[in-house]
Order: sequence, then structure tokens, then C-alpha cells
Amino acid sequence: MTGIAPARILDPRSIPIVGCDDHLAPLAVERLTAAALRARFAAIGNWAPEFSGDGRFLTPGPSAAASVLVPLVQRAEGLTVLLTRRADHLRDHAGQISFPGGRAEAHDADAAATALREAEEEVGLMRDKIEIIGELPPYATVTHFVVTPVVALVTPPFELKLDAFEVAEAFEVPLAFLMAPAHHHRHRFEFEGGQRQFLSMPWGEHFIWGATAAMLRNLYGFLAA
Repeated sequence: MTGIAPARILDPRSIPIVGCDDHLAPLAVERLTAAALRARFAAIGNWAPEFSGDGRFLTPGPSAAASVLVPLVQRAEGLTVLLTRRADHLRDHAGQISFPGGRAEAHDADAAATALREAEEEVGLMRDKIEIIGELPPYATVTHFVVTPVVALVTPPFELKLDAFEVAEAFEVPLAFLMAPAHHHRHRFEFEGGQRQFLSMPWGEHFIWGATAAMLRNLYGFLAA
């Protein structure tokens, strides 16, 4: 890979907002039910994601396979997305909002197995509460992970048990909020002749951005297609 390596973003909130996608329609409520999502993933069709990765890698080297679970919790008031805030001391993506997930292990049968294992290890979400309904295309991060988002419905009640070494916090955001592009902000900054761009979806004190926001945007595109 040639050219200038991308700058590591340490304070994404400080990067200027250059646009918002309020010209795109939010997903209708009827598309955001468990039944509608099952049906959509059963008939993927000809669809391509808007975002396939962050851009150029921060450093040279091989990439590793990883998976995240996109847990859609079936609350009475509507589906929510279970997200985590990563611990501040971690080497990669410290303090960032993310889905439960991580690197694939040799004993994992497939991407779904990785996502299920990581969700149980990181937040204590047990497999008997999870119904996998499909996958989104892999997403390549600047930190050399090729991540498969595994989308699942989660049935409450459940009790989370966070791995304090990896996860500082877990919280839920209404899926309807995240599937409304008026809440999708576009950021861009220039550096040493190069450029980085990313999306953010702020929710209260939580700043959802980068790979997590891009995967959510891909979910929006998939459900809207």
C-alpha cells in the first residue's frame, strides 16, 4: 500500500462536521420489527455496502479476521442496539463505542461462532438469548482487522456480566434513532496532504463513530434497499 499513512484520530469529537444526511429518509417503523428484519435477511438480493472499510492501514502488515455481534434487543417499545464502551487502556480502539466482538480463534467454526463467543466473554450475553438472523459484508479497519458484522435478535430478560478488562460500559440505543440518517454526521480533516473521513451518531454522552457508525450505516442501507 502506498501513499501517506492515515493519521490516528485521538479526539474524534474535535474533528469538524462537514455534513449531515438529513436528506435521506428514516426507516419506517414497520421495517424495524423483528419479523421485518428476519424477512429482509432471508432475501438479501443484489446489494452492496456503502462503506467497506476505514481506508488505508495505520501500519504495514497482515490483517486478521474478526467478528462483532450486532445485538438487536427486543424491547416492548421497539428494538434497541446493545453497544459497549471499550476500556481506556486497550491497545486498539481504546474508549471507543463498539459492538461486542473480537478476533477469530482457530476453534471458531465461522464468523457467527466468533461473534457469539466474544459476546459471551465480553458482556456475558448468553447464546440461548440470541437468534442470529444474518450477516453484513466484512468491514476493514485501519488497525488491520477484517470484521464481519453478525446481526442477531436478543430476547430479554438477560443479565450482563462485563469483562472489566475489556469493557467499561454497556448501553442500549433505539434502533429507530440509528436508522434515521438525520442523526448521521460526516466528519473530515486534512493532514500532511492526506485526508480522513468518518461518520458519527452521537447519543447523549456517547459518541458513536468510525467503524461502528459505518457498520450501522451499512445496516441502514441494507434495510432501506
